[in-house]
Amino acid sequence: MSEPSTTAPAEGVRTTTVEAVVAAILLALGLVTATESWRLGARWTDDGPGAGYFPFYIAVVMSLASAGILVKALRQRSGDTEVFVDRRSLKQVLQVLVPAALYVLAVQFIGIYVASALYIALFMVLLGRFDWPRSLGVGLGVCVVFFLMFEVWFKVPLFKGALNPTGFLGY
Repeated sequence: MSEPSTTAPAEGVRTTTVEAVVAAILLALGLVTATESWRLGARWTDDGPGAGYFPFYIAVVMSLASAGILVKALRQRSGDTEVFVDRRSLKQVLQVLVPAALYVLAVQFIGIYVASALYIALFMVLLGRFDWPRSLGVGLGVCVVFFLMFEVWFKVPLFKGALNPTGFLGY
């Protein structure tokens, strides 16, 4: 006789739940795109395809595929025990995802150079366990090199943000 398994099932979000949620989001996006493309003109006109012609048909294919995946995921839910991501893995993903989202938000206010210097330094300290002086040096150094390369040498201005904290440099 075999002994019953003593391992508890892994906790986390099931794979079919994630598939269903992503499929529903993509289905909604496809339907909105198809509707707006139709409104723009998804028909063939006298001088060729209308403005929404190609986006409409791409959105229709996307919607059909998403609907198929959604139906399949909903049918499989009852027997699904496979965990998409466990708590430990999700924590690791969020440790990268949340700072990246905050970085994108910070760029809007303080520009790409200052936000990048802070992002690099904080990432090195919090996740890399480097000391503050080294982290600030690397963050500032990388951003100074990029500033010189883009703004000075290539004459390609990058976004300075709504507050423009580097405005005193004249760029």
